[in-house]
Amino acid sequence: MQEFDIIVLGTGLKECILSGLMSVGGKKVLHIDRNPYYGGESASIASLEELYKRFQVPCPAKPMGRERDWNVDLIPKFLLASGQLVKMLVYTKVTRYLDFKVVEGSYVYRAGKVHKVPSTEGEALASDLMGMFDKRRFRKLLLFILNFEERDPRTYQDMDPNRTSMRELFRHFDLGPDIMEFTGHAMALYRSDDYLDQPCIQTIRRIKLYSESLARYNFSPYLYPLYGLGELPQGFARLSAVHGGSYMLNRGVEEIVMDKGKVVAVKSEGALFRCKQLICDPSYVPNRVKKVGRVIRVICLLNHPIKNTHDANSCQIIIPQTQVHRKSDIYVCMVSYAHNVASEGMYIAMVSTTVETSNPEKEVQPGLELLEPIQQKFVSISNMMVPIDDGRNSQIFVSRSYDATAHFETECEDIKDMYRRITGSEFIFGDLRRDCGGGDDDDED
Repeated sequence: MQEFDIIVLGTGLKECILSGLMSVGGKKVLHIDRNPYYGGESASIASLEELYKRFQVPCPAKPMGRERDWNVDLIPKFLLASGQLVKMLVYTKVTRYLDFKVVEGSYVYRAGKVHKVPSTEGEALASDLMGMFDKRRFRKLLLFILNFEERDPRTYQDMDPNRTSMRELFRHFDLGPDIMEFTGHAMALYRSDDYLDQPCIQTIRRIKLYSESLARYNFSPYLYPLYGLGELPQGFARLSAVHGGSYMLNRGVEEIVMDKGKVVAVKSEGALFRCKQLICDPSYVPNRVKKVGRVIRVICLLNHPIKNTHDANSCQIIIPQTQVHRKSDIYVCMVSYAHNVASEGMYIAMVSTTVETSNPEKEVQPGLELLEPIQQKFVSISNMMVPIDDGRNSQIFVSRSYDATAHFETECEDIKDMYRRITGSEFIFGDLRRDCGGGDDDDED
């Protein structure tokens, strides 16, 4: 019987990142997946034929370019250039396995039209989202945020960022609901308006992150890997393997063996593998998770760029909730042949949101209308599952399902939270860099 420190079930991105981090930290890790491919719920589908089959849609009579040119992500998300996932990639040097390309535009929906999100002084002055006086006020807010330093109270402009709410900060700069909307949802990337009554420091940090990410590449703050997101879990799997981790794909799991309320082993195809801790996605432990909502995602194949995006080969559009009388935002993200995920001249767009009614497809209509004409749609509705406890008693640590957002920041929070519960210590990039034998080569371009 083989013994491991940690067994990981499922090769979704979060599981692979944690597996890689634990292997780097010197743990003996075994990673099992019931599927013959990496990625779990967030896999990339490597051929159109497979995609049509998966969604039980009849294949088109006329082929859409070469089969091998396609790589369709089931849950596409962009990486903020200065965000947490890019930092994890750089510090663990998983960047050596990946090539990234900047996403060409970041947009917000207002009154039926798509507008570029203004995030520099120049863009603010040129933006059609605001009138002349609003532009000046918004510019002042941007300058305040960009010059803000948490360690230097002289930059606070007589406000206490830990006590002043974001609503009060907007009021201080005399900014109305229109500017609050795109700043909160398309720059700070909030999913609801709860942030308005919370300390403004959180929003300042988020807008600084957006602006710093944007400053790296100018087009937008977002990156996306060539050949799609399927490259990410595989990169971390390689990292794990380099540090002694073992992988078994296409292998069923019959039982998670418990003793006195704690996990002690996993039974897989008759073999018993002992462990001290278990990490898994919700599908492996249905009795340890609960449903907290649903997400609808619609993958759309297009033969044209999205209107009013300056013919961008890739972009994100956020439709703020109030624009379409909803409680949650709608996300549209689009990539194309420029990212080596579609055949020449073809585009893949995804519309996603948190389900609020009994007719989810109607809910994403405002996003789909921006994409017309659509060659083919693939609709999926998934349950949002979360663990029922923190796993400290059972030592079974379960990741949350992927949310509707089109970026990875919320998923990184889950990874850091799981890391804290598994190891008992905070996730600190500096420690990790040392463990990986890393220098300072920032090779993410």
